[in-house]
Amino acid sequence: MSRTRRLTPATLLLPLVLALAACSGDAPAAGGAATATTTSADGGAFPVTVTGDDGELTLEQRPEAIVSLSASATEMLFAIGAGDQVEAVDSTSNHPAEAPTTDLSAFTPNAEAIAAYSPDLVVLSDDMNGIVDALDALAVPTLLLGAADTLDDSYAQLETLGEATGHAEGAAEVITDMQERIDAAVASVPAEAQGMRVYHELDPSFFSTTSDTFVGSVYTLLGLENIADGAADAAGGYPQLSAEYVVGQAPGLIVLADTVCCQQTAETVAQRPAFDTVPAVQEGRVLEADDDIASRWGPRVADFAESVAAALQG
Repeated sequence: MSRTRRLTPATLLLPLVLALAACSGDAPAAGGAATATTTSADGGAFPVTVTGDDGELTLEQRPEAIVSLSASATEMLFAIGAGDQVEAVDSTSNHPAEAPTTDLSAFTPNAEAIAAYSPDLVVLSDDMNGIVDALDALAVPTLLLGAADTLDDSYAQLETLGEATGHAEGAAEVITDMQERIDAAVASVPAEAQGMRVYHELDPSFFSTTSDTFVGSVYTLLGLENIADGAADAAGGYPQLSAEYVVGQAPGLIVLADTVCCQQTAETVAQRPAFDTVPAVQEGRVLEADDDIASRWGPRVADFAESVAAALQG
């Protein structure tokens, strides 16, 4: 059952709220109280109610001090035009460059450390260590948006963040751009590449990702067959394969999502025992992807789809 959390302005802001109501022409009904409605520069009206994984959240005013504890959410916030409202982001939020990265941890979050930034909205992708309840106890509003499983999930999160921050139009523009670019990438895949087997590498110990994950859904959209789907133990979508299994599956495309963390390259892959027999290595279709772009469900998934499509064309 979802929780409804309504955030009301502090008493000290009441005169300002009433003044805004007067300026907007909203008059109280006979015997009733005035209702303040504010509008953001992007056309979003407040108060607004949005729904996250932790229930409904009503924001009376546009948040002006946002803390993001999700690297994907950080990218989304800046893409839709809410960057100026972001006060602090967690230590993994390294894009865009202007994001106010701090030492806040998304993996071991501390409610008091987060509250020290006086946020009027905290965006998270995980409820680690009961952080949502801890922030609720401090009257800090939270919006939990978990990892996306599909592109539609990503679009839905952009819409939610757009509504919550007063940038609904900006979010709609980002979604349209993503959809158009991804559609073009899909259309560019040559017919002979349809059904090609792909191996997505998360690290050199052969952890991979199946079609049930967000990245896996992109491969499905591009018409590829994911070799991780046949693993004996799918491990929640992230199975550990073996070198023998990968070689035996003879993927025509290898995507390395461990180029930054583990310095893997097309050259290091080619040097692995028996990998010189793999079609992807023989035909030069080893994509050296950026670890972050290949793992986050923000706007740069369009970059990822385009890079995979380009590798298939080559």
